[in-house]
Amino acid sequence: MKKMYMPWRHDYVSKTTMAGDREKLKNECIFCHQFAQNEDEKYLILKRFKNCGVMLNYYPYNAGHIMILPYEHKPELCDLSKDIRSELMELINISIEILKKVLKPHGFNVGINLGIGSGGGLPSHLHIHVLPRWEGDTNFFATIGETKIICSDFYKVYAELKKEFDKIKQI
Repeated sequence: MKKMYMPWRHDYVSKTTMAGDREKLKNECIFCHQFAQNEDEKYLILKRFKNCGVMLNYYPYNAGHIMILPYEHKPELCDLSKDIRSELMELINISIEILKKVLKPHGFNVGINLGIGSGGGLPSHLHIHVLPRWEGDTNFFATIGETKIICSDFYKVYAELKKEFDKIKQI
């Protein structure tokens, strides 16, 4: 088995405790911390809704990599109320439509990593990934050169997406 060394992901994965007391995890959760602050631009929060927020992933796989999170610090879908689960699904739809308008991708990956074994770096706070995809966005650089090319300015993408999210009052 080949192993890929990705040191740029160290800061991301080292901010989460993978096991232990749930209250301790909540206190150390980067998402809970970011939502508790009033610095949405700093933390790339695109929009706050009643039960959930939408933010850009600070460690994106592609330009426009969005995460949708409930404010409640819960690891599983079944831990959330039906209203919150419904809001999450509506926000997936809204996010995809905004990404289509702003970035014009050819497709999307939408996913949730549930549990430590799923590969997610923050399993204690459920979050849904919405990744815009373009034909050819996976190429020989990532395969051979172990380098992922993201061809967009991070903060410009944030500003463009934020303008569209700001048009939405509430859901």
